[in-house]
Amino acid sequence: MELSNVEESSSVLNLESVTVILGGEKVVNSISLSVESGEWLSIIGPNGSGKSSLLRAIAGLVSSTGNIVFDSIDLSQLAPKQRAQTISIVPQIPVVPPRVKVLDYILLGRTPYLGRGFQPTKEDLTYVLSVVENLDLENVVERYVTEMSGGERQRVIIARALVQQPKILLLDEPTTALDLGHQQEVLELVDKQRQDLGLTVISAFHDLTLASQYGTSMALLVDGVVTNSGIASEVITEDSLKDIYGAKVSIYRDGETLSVVPKRQEGPRTKLE
Repeated sequence: MELSNVEESSSVLNLESVTVILGGEKVVNSISLSVESGEWLSIIGPNGSGKSSLLRAIAGLVSSTGNIVFDSIDLSQLAPKQRAQTISIVPQIPVVPPRVKVLDYILLGRTPYLGRGFQPTKEDLTYVLSVVENLDLENVVERYVTEMSGGERQRVIIARALVQQPKILLLDEPTTALDLGHQQEVLELVDKQRQDLGLTVISAFHDLTLASQYGTSMALLVDGVVTNSGIASEVITEDSLKDIYGAKVSIYRDGETLSVVPKRQEGPRTKLE
C-alpha cells in the first residue's frame, strides 16, 4: 500500500474546555487548544501536570467534559471502528498480550479496516512490512513481543500505531525506552508521515530538546492548565524552566529549534571517597 502526499486540508482538532477528573481531582482543567492537520503539537510540563490524562481524553480512554472535535465531527459520537480509523495512541505503558509475535501484533493495527472475516489482505501485509522495515524490525518479526527489550518493544508499539493509518497520532513519551539512534529513527519516521499524509501529531515529552526539534508548536501544562503555548522559543526560556522545573539550564538556539542543556550547580564539590 503506497503512501501518497496529502492534498491541502483544513481539518482542525479543536479542544474546547476539556476537563478530566480522576479520584476527585481535576487533572486536566478546562483546556482549549487547536491543532491543524499536518501540525505536531509537543506537550511539555513537570510530572503530574496532566499530559498523559489529556492524551487519554482525546483518545477516549478516560471520561472528560468539554468538546473534542475533529474536522467538525464530535469524536465522542464516533463508533469504535470509526474512532480507531481516526485516532491512534502510543501509551506510556502499553498492554501487550502474552505469546504474540511481533508481526501478528503489528498487524492488529489494521483491524479497523478489515472485513467481516478479519483477515488481512495482501495490501495490508505489504504496508505493514514497509513500516517494519522503516523501524528496523525485520529481524525480530518472529519473536514474542513480551520477550523483547524495552526499546525494541517501544518500536513495535509505534509500528502498530502507524499501520493503523490514523489522522491523529497521540504519543505519550514515545522515546523513553529508546537509545539515541532509535529515538531519531522513530521520530523521523513519524515526522515523514506527518508531512506526507497531513497527520496531526500530539506528543507528551519529558525531553525538551526533542519536543522543540520535532514539534511545530508547543503547549506547557502546569497543574492541568495550559500556562503558555506557541512556538518553542516563546514557551521554553531559562527563566520559565527555572520557575516551573526548578532547573538551571542553558538554551542554545538554531533557528526555531532549541537545545536545552542542564547546568551544574555552582559551589564546592564533595570529593568522592
